[in-house]
Amino acid sequence: MSTSVQIRDAGIAADAVDGFNSPAKQKAASRSAYGNRPLLSLRRAKQFLGAAKFKLFLALFALSAVVLITARLSSWMGWHLHNPSSVTSRASYTVLINTWRQKSLLKQTVAHYASCRSADAMHVVWTESEQPSERLKTYLNKIVVSKSQKAHKQNFRFDITADYESNSRFRPIKDLKTDAIFSVDDNVIVPCSTLDFAFSVWQSAPSTMVGFVPRMHWLDKEQNNVAYYRYGGWWSVWWMGTYSMVLSKAAFFHRKYLDLYTQEMSPSIQGYVSRERTCEDIAMSFLVSNATGAPPIWVKGKIYEIGASGISRLRGHSPRRNRCLNDLISLYKTSPLVLTNVKAVSARNEWLW
Repeated sequence: MSTSVQIRDAGIAADAVDGFNSPAKQKAASRSAYGNRPLLSLRRAKQFLGAAKFKLFLALFALSAVVLITARLSSWMGWHLHNPSSVTSRASYTVLINTWRQKSLLKQTVAHYASCRSADAMHVVWTESEQPSERLKTYLNKIVVSKSQKAHKQNFRFDITADYESNSRFRPIKDLKTDAIFSVDDNVIVPCSTLDFAFSVWQSAPSTMVGFVPRMHWLDKEQNNVAYYRYGGWWSVWWMGTYSMVLSKAAFFHRKYLDLYTQEMSPSIQGYVSRERTCEDIAMSFLVSNATGAPPIWVKGKIYEIGASGISRLRGHSPRRNRCLNDLISLYKTSPLVLTNVKAVSARNEWLW
């Protein structure tokens, strides 16, 4: 019994050796393993490509959503991408200074804006009955040449009118080389770096007004089916967190609005502004908002008023502004002003976005 068992065990051992460790079977098994590797690699490649396609699809979907939202926002704000074809007219701006019997302030203002690199030209709106003296002209021309920071010197000149007329501030200017107009009072200084940032904002929204002095309006009361609006100054803007105008005492706008103001705006409105004398800045805000249907853009930045206090601090200023606002709404038969709470801020000067 023991002998036969041993033989059977030996036979089983022999079969095991023959079945699993024979060279022929090892070679066949090796071929089978190598033959399956391409199939396994192909399967893994398909799985990887499937995941990659899905990720690519998600990325393209997210990018499309961002582009769509940006386009809608740009359309609502009136913002447009910069057009390289108009580099010559869009790369710089013209400074339009409104002055009235303040020669010492005018000298300081001209000297400052002559040092701003992006300023291509400077025009002084002169509405005094007495013509500017040759001495003053020569002095200011020398200042422009000496203060200029670039080889191309600014084109400097006076735009003279016969008498004091509020609408003269926005008369068309011949031979302009820029689309952008920076309208500024003779007692307002905006640092060149701040001005450059505001100019870049205007370049993205050339149809609207971009400025540093926001103002607002609101419906105060209504009596006998007649609405009455209030004009709000800086503290109203700060308290309410909204605005509907930026004043032309420090603001960019397209030169086409000079033509629209003088040639297209209703003569009744021009006559009213001429009589009121301190209403032309509100009238310009009405004109631009009526043309675009969009709000202006307020740029956050420090500006400095030099010299004596402005007319905004004179007695009776607030009632006159209220009257101007309501009379213009009556002449337009509606209020074209659009309220907004958007503010342009340079990220370089802010800790938090």
